[in-house]
Amino acid sequence: MWSFDSVDEFLFTTSRGFCSPIGLFVQIQGFSICLLLALGWVLASYVRNRERRRMKESIKTGNNFAFLCYDINDLEHSNQVILPRVSVVMPLKGFGEHNLHNWKTQVTSLYGGPLEFIFVVESTEDPAYHAVSQLLKDYKDDVEAKILVAGHSTTCSQKIHNQLVGVEKMHKDSKYVLFLDDDVRLHPGSIGALTAEMEKNPDIFIQTGYPLDLPSGSLGSYCIYEYHMPCSMGFATGGRTFFLWGGCMMMHADDFRIDRHGVVSQLRDGGYSDDMTLAAIAGAHKRLITSPPVAVFPHPLASDLSFGRYWNYLRKQTFVLESYTTKVNWIMNRALFSVHCYVSWGFVAPYLMSGIHVAAALRLYSKGYSFSEAVLPCTGLLLAGCHATCTIIELLSMWNLTRIEVQLCNILSPEAPPMSLASYNWCLVFVAMLVDNFLYPLSAFRSHFSQSINWSGIRYQLKDGKIHKIDRSKDKGPKFTDLGGKHLYGRKGAQNHHSFLVSLSRTFAQWRQPKKFDV
Repeated sequence: MWSFDSVDEFLFTTSRGFCSPIGLFVQIQGFSICLLLALGWVLASYVRNRERRRMKESIKTGNNFAFLCYDINDLEHSNQVILPRVSVVMPLKGFGEHNLHNWKTQVTSLYGGPLEFIFVVESTEDPAYHAVSQLLKDYKDDVEAKILVAGHSTTCSQKIHNQLVGVEKMHKDSKYVLFLDDDVRLHPGSIGALTAEMEKNPDIFIQTGYPLDLPSGSLGSYCIYEYHMPCSMGFATGGRTFFLWGGCMMMHADDFRIDRHGVVSQLRDGGYSDDMTLAAIAGAHKRLITSPPVAVFPHPLASDLSFGRYWNYLRKQTFVLESYTTKVNWIMNRALFSVHCYVSWGFVAPYLMSGIHVAAALRLYSKGYSFSEAVLPCTGLLLAGCHATCTIIELLSMWNLTRIEVQLCNILSPEAPPMSLASYNWCLVFVAMLVDNFLYPLSAFRSHFSQSINWSGIRYQLKDGKIHKIDRSKDKGPKFTDLGGKHLYGRKGAQNHHSFLVSLSRTFAQWRQPKKFDV
């Protein structure tokens, strides 16, 4: 058993080693990553805040409908009757605590033009089928909506299959199609804002947005919030972006009718991820993707979101980098894989090093030594202090962006209960930053070597970047989805209480058996 003297010797030696040139490089690199993240969130805050101020100024000048449009004259009947028809396609899977409210925000849109809603489920056994059927009965006199049963997918993911079935059945006069996930909470003017941008610039290939996570209080929910926040920078551009979120995508309906650029065939023939596939098509054909500054949507996370379900969600996010459509797409995905893994551990490592520096200094102080009397340099404490400062700057920048997006969402949805930052636990946000960045490379390597994933109770196996095999054994998959905690198979079953450690141990037990389909 180690004595205190041996522990002290380890701390002092390690702290001195971390002050070597390589150690200094790793720590200064960590500072740079923190500050670059902070800078990205500052720029994103500027874009969102500019839009927030613009809307508040419009309200002050007497336009109480600024959440719908900046020019109140656009609400004149003569302008509303010429708006294009939009078909909203929503692929569904399971039913959870927030779904009904989300669907209501979607079907009660204040878009003034012709609008149809197409809900698509895999089968009538899906719990979502009965919930949506009841919803449509309640709104049968107010909205044009229908529910379709798509059947099982055989050549692509079930979500893509549902989307393509919905597109086939959309109205023949629809000019635009909007794909929405069932966890998207729309604002009353969201569809109108997206359509207005498409009308202004016909060169737009896809319009997208991004969610604002509302953590439920568990560490898993904060890890998901922290995972999404760096990605949100790419969507807060106020215009052109190279990123695409599958939860909200508006496209020209004719692109699907004539299979422009192979959007239908590439999705249908082995497609796993709708957004990654469409983003690759946009890049290959130099088509425009935009994200308007008002396209930020509240995303409440399940109240019982466990750490194990977070791990499953992270696995799905890293798995999309294993799917690709072309050689160029494969190279870009490998580059993203490598950079993200390097930056993630490059972000975490300096915290371990700073912890060693602080622990060594505390042990030195407890023994009554001063730095002038000891062989331990004061450089370690200086580095730890700089790291703490960079972390505070980073957290403040993240807090500011979240604050502005919350305020923007409150303006965009004046009828909804106002959101606030009071429920956010920033100590858990800091812990989640470390946990998420530590686990990301582990998840990415697991996805790379397994080439298979369980998504909403269906296991997909990839080959050459496309879906090769689909397994639907219900007893081998989860009964709940990861973020919304949605029940996947009819009646509510018993919640899976397996801990994250059990889930992780099972994952690594399968590491050398990538061809097996046991969960």
